[in-house]
Amino acid sequence: MEFPTPHIHHPQTEHTHTIVLLHGRGSNGLEFAEELFSSSTSNGQNLASRLPNYRWIFPTSRDRWSTTFQEEMCAWFDIHSLCDIQAKQDLQKEGLRESILQILELLESETRLLHGQASRLYLGGMSQGMATALWVFLAGIATGRIEAPLGGLVGFSGWLPFAHSLESILDSDRESSGPCTLHTQGLVAQFFFSEISNSEISPPAKPSDVSVLSTPTFLSHDTDDAWVLVELGRHASRILQKIMGHVEWNESTGAENEGHWLKEPEGFDQILRFLETSAALHLKRNM
Repeated sequence: MEFPTPHIHHPQTEHTHTIVLLHGRGSNGLEFAEELFSSSTSNGQNLASRLPNYRWIFPTSRDRWSTTFQEEMCAWFDIHSLCDIQAKQDLQKEGLRESILQILELLESETRLLHGQASRLYLGGMSQGMATALWVFLAGIATGRIEAPLGGLVGFSGWLPFAHSLESILDSDRESSGPCTLHTQGLVAQFFFSEISNSEISPPAKPSDVSVLSTPTFLSHDTDDAWVLVELGRHASRILQKIMGHVEWNESTGAENEGHWLKEPEGFDQILRFLETSAALHLKRNM
């Protein structure tokens, strides 16, 4: 089954940046876009109005069988439990591989529209969308399909699949020299190809430049989240800090939907600040 056509919110002025955002399990691209843009920053405007030069892309996953709910549902991958994310992890692999390849192809297409300027492209998601987006990025550097730093990664109310296994490899390797190193990049690639990939995905002839790990990352989670516990988000942040050069972690209290959302307007102000700051940083580097 093919993936549906993404929902696109086109820029209102000259197109300078693109952000790809992945929905959570049971949702879809259009629904996620409507929810996101119905929320406001502190001046009363939504993110699209504050960033009129951005092209907003909301892909939709294909439907797949949920072993937990025993029904077809729109999800990037199957998962047994969010109470114990280590249980039956093999269920996640097929969907993750499919979704990773789909989103990497989309990122490559959008980079071409930006005339090869990957620093003007952002990737992120909510809940399972964040979980998928993080592995899209890590797989992108493992396969060499993300060759240069992106503008940034954005995730909220989510987690990192295979977190404990990946962390174990990062912590047990005595030669590891910390974040943003070629050795750490190699460990991530080794884990991806041994634990998640299959024969359809080949290692690159030449690894991505290690500078790709300097991609700024913004993660946020509400402590009241009843669906994805905040500790799962904290754990994801800690692991990424061992890999990436700049990872920003934010917590809030009192968000809507039992905490499974961004707190309004503070959370949206934080995303706006992150996008504007990282865009200015990349512009300065390229001057």
